[in-house]
Amino acid sequence: MAHLLGAEALHLEFPTRVVFDSVTIGLNEGDRVGVVGRNGDGKSTLLRLLSGRLEPDAGRVTRRGGVSLGMLDQADELPDDELVGHAIVGDRSEHEWAGDARVRDVIAGLVRDIPWSARMAELSGGQRRRVALAALLTHDWDVVFLDEPTNHLDIEGIAWLARHLKARWAANQGGLVVVTHDRWFLDEVANTTWEVHDRLIEPFEGGYAAYILQRVERDRMAVASEAKRQNLMRKELAWLRRGAPARTSKPKFRIDAANQLIENEPPVRDPISLRSMAMQRLGKDVIDLENVSVAFPSNLVVEVSRSDSLETTALEKAVLRNVTWRLSPGERTGILGVNGAGKSTLLGLLAGTVTPTSGRVKRGKTVKVALLDQRLGELAEIQDDRVADVVARERRSFVSGGKELTPGQLLERLGFASAQLSTPVRDLSGGQKRRLQLLLVLLDEPNVLILDEPTNDLDTDMLAAIEDLLDTWPGTLIVVSHDRYLIERVTDQQYAVLGGHLRHLPGGVDEYLRLAARGLETPPLAATLREPQDGARPSDKEPGGRVARAAGVSRPALSGADERAAEKERASVERKLERLAERIAAIHERMVAHDQSDYEGLGRLNDELRDAESETAALEERWLELSELLG
Repeated sequence: MAHLLGAEALHLEFPTRVVFDSVTIGLNEGDRVGVVGRNGDGKSTLLRLLSGRLEPDAGRVTRRGGVSLGMLDQADELPDDELVGHAIVGDRSEHEWAGDARVRDVIAGLVRDIPWSARMAELSGGQRRRVALAALLTHDWDVVFLDEPTNHLDIEGIAWLARHLKARWAANQGGLVVVTHDRWFLDEVANTTWEVHDRLIEPFEGGYAAYILQRVERDRMAVASEAKRQNLMRKELAWLRRGAPARTSKPKFRIDAANQLIENEPPVRDPISLRSMAMQRLGKDVIDLENVSVAFPSNLVVEVSRSDSLETTALEKAVLRNVTWRLSPGERTGILGVNGAGKSTLLGLLAGTVTPTSGRVKRGKTVKVALLDQRLGELAEIQDDRVADVVARERRSFVSGGKELTPGQLLERLGFASAQLSTPVRDLSGGQKRRLQLLLVLLDEPNVLILDEPTNDLDTDMLAAIEDLLDTWPGTLIVVSHDRYLIERVTDQQYAVLGGHLRHLPGGVDEYLRLAARGLETPPLAATLREPQDGARPSDKEPGGRVARAAGVSRPALSGADERAAEKERASVERKLERLAERIAAIHERMVAHDQSDYEGLGRLNDELRDAESETAALEERWLELSELLG
């Protein structure tokens, strides 16, 4: 394959350390490279060297003549006074860019909700990031460098970006180098992995899963001091091989070798024992949401007809509608949804920081909730204290996986070196502060743990260490994240916030993406204010034939026969749901009583459970439709 660019004998050092020492690496046509490594080891610096934005102290970077290169930096470089449209398509005429299928796809995939005429200064940090990515992808490049492109993208956006990059070039054309901590994304787009560590770059064939296998093999031959790292990677590989068939069939390595490596590796979690321990700590009742709705004031108004006059009525923005959810002891659930769908509001209901507009939130007497959110506000009060002093004030020991750990051992498990124990909190990096925040939450011993985007500022090694720690945590775990790998790794089931409703996803993230692609998310509030003209057909109204109604506008009445038929069908659906609930409970009891070494039998029970839950989800959707019809 033709050579695109390369580095020969690169040497780079900063005043305090050497970053690269005699590094030689190359990028050929068709290469799709994922770059991994610990924070601070030089991943972003490598992109700057290869792109020519940073000159090495020794060695050289070569590029084939005529090769064009585009790069997305972590920093936002777009001028504040530039318009969104100009930033994306430049001075190209509308008929030129609108006639380009790739440009239309990029705009629809990344910036469809951002006003075309807005100035960059008016946008949020996440919106500016998406505009910068769109501006890069609407141009033709032989080589594309992406530094953390999935930051500020939701799960749908990440899935779209993966599809776009896989289809952007023909199989043996173009080159891609991407730095990201999103391991699912790495497996989707990369056919080669570069690990940056200890002043060098080590190449591996395949994406993240293949990299894990080869790294395990490398660690098996390492000295005894690498034992902890080796065990963690084997556990990670075990989860990868036991995961979805789509993942396990993709890596380009010997499947037999992988099976041999993990044949004696136990399952990632023992759900039965964890659920039993959670029952002891929580009892039967955890948190129940009963027909809960949440609405916030809106600045939108609508004119409503009242006999012979018009009244102006202020509207409220409904975030959650009639949500009923019973959390069980030991439940491990991932919450999915687009930005603004109501995920944080749902977490606030569970944590007690949001009061419902209607409905009831019921809490068990022994429930102790801890929320790890995206802010680091709780560290502000202790920013002048040393890490060791902060941890020593909390607890003298912590039990994980049946083993008692000292706070120092737990800090080591979370990647803190002994020298960092005397470091003031204010001098820690973003990733270290995030890890300390998690440690303080765990030392407080909650029995309900809520994690809101916990992967921020963490590299792949540290994410694996935190997932390993959460595997042995005995309590109810709720995770909101756009990191698909994390969601599938640490949770056992997923729900989605769609149109203000909470919907169970028996098919996991794949089912959520299918629902999102079919447009089952309800339209934005602005769209619901438009009433259909007289004589409008269902197809002229909102998606699905439902008419959006403003406050005070009456619904077209059903005929008596239609109303009776709908009432009868709803009652039938309710009876079926009751029977399914009993069936699901019975399956759970059979799984608990079943021989845990009989994996085939457990697999059949799990398939039966999945079918029942899928049928339940379909019936719940029909019940909601009928209830909306009947009012």
